[in-house]
Amino acid sequence: MRETKKQSTDRWLGTASATNEKLRWPLLLGAAALLSGCAYSETNLSSAPSDQTIAATDEDTISASFPFEKKAIQVNGHKIAYVDVGEGPVVLFIHGNPTSSYLWRNVIPYVSDNHRAIAIDLIGMGDSEQADIGYTFGDHAAYVDGFIRELGLEDVTLVVHDWGSVLGMRYARLNEDNVRAIAFMEAVMPPAFPAPSYEAMGPELGEVFRNFRTDGVGEEMVLENNFFVEQMLPSLVIRGLTQEELEAYRAPFMTPDSRRPTLQWPREVPIGGEPAEATAAVLANGEWMTQTDKPKLFVRAEPGTLTPPPVIAYYEANFSNMETRVAGPGLHFFQEDSPHGLGRALSDWLDRLPSEE
Repeated sequence: MRETKKQSTDRWLGTASATNEKLRWPLLLGAAALLSGCAYSETNLSSAPSDQTIAATDEDTISASFPFEKKAIQVNGHKIAYVDVGEGPVVLFIHGNPTSSYLWRNVIPYVSDNHRAIAIDLIGMGDSEQADIGYTFGDHAAYVDGFIRELGLEDVTLVVHDWGSVLGMRYARLNEDNVRAIAFMEAVMPPAFPAPSYEAMGPELGEVFRNFRTDGVGEEMVLENNFFVEQMLPSLVIRGLTQEELEAYRAPFMTPDSRRPTLQWPREVPIGGEPAEATAAVLANGEWMTQTDKPKLFVRAEPGTLTPPPVIAYYEANFSNMETRVAGPGLHFFQEDSPHGLGRALSDWLDRLPSEE
C-alpha cells in the first residue's frame, strides 16, 4: 500500500530525540557519500589532520545572551535588522537556515575590537521583517545586495555559513572590486553541491529532501512542526542547546506562516539541476572560488557535516591563497560548539590581511 503524506511526515518527524538520532549521521554520511560514492564511518569523518586546531581555554564559556543592540534599515521596502559594532575595516557576517545574527554572538567580539563587525538578519529571519515574497535564493540575494548598497559598505570581508555562503560568494563573484576577502564554513558549494540526484545523497538524506519538496509533507514538517528549529538545529550541535538559546532561535518563527523562509531554503538546495537559479549560482560560485586569488579562510570543525576529508582535500587543492583552520569540535552549527576557536581564527587571519591599497 502506498504511504500517505501524513504517514511519510510522521515517519520522519517522530519525537525530537528520535529524529535527532536519525538525522545526525545521515547528514554527515550524505556529504561524504556524495563526494566519494562510499560511506564514511564516524572514525573516518573525524580523521582529518587537526594540527591547526585552536586550543580551548578555561575562559571559553558559551554565552546564551545577545549583548548587541540591533539596528534596522529599509531595503527594497522592508526592514532589515542587523548588528553593527566596532570601527575599522568592514566584516560582514551572513548566516543561513534557520539561524540569524544570534548565531555569531560569541564570535563578533573577537572581530569588533579593530574592525566594523556587521551581522545581518536575512529577510524574514531574525528580527528582519516578514515579506510577501517566495523566499527563493534570488529573493534573498536581492536583499543582501540592497543591504550592502544601502549601508554603503566598501572593501568588505565576508564571513559566511550554510546558505550565507552561497549568498556571500555570489556577491563577491559579481562585485569583486568591493570584496577584500572571504571566510567560509560549512558551505553549500562544489564539490558537495549541486547533488546530481536524491539517490546520490543516500537513501535517508535523499528521502528527507524529497519530503521537504513534497506538497503537504514539507509544509507539515516545517510550517506546522518547526522542523528546522526544533529538530534539525539542536541535532547538529554536539553540546545541545539551552532553553534560552532555543527560545532565541524560536522567536522569529512562532507561527506557521513565519516559518516560510525555513521551508523554502531546503527547497532551494540544488538537486538534479533544480531549482535552476540556485543551481547556477552554486556552480558559478564554485568556479569563481577556483579562479579568484582573493584571500580565503576555510574554518572547519571536527567532524563537521559538509566537510568530510574529500571536501577538505578538494578545497586545499583548488582554492588559491587559502588558509585552513580547525575551530574545535562541532557539527554543522559549530558556532554553538566552538565559537571561541572560530573567533580567534578569524581575528588572527583578519589582522594579517594585506592593507587596503
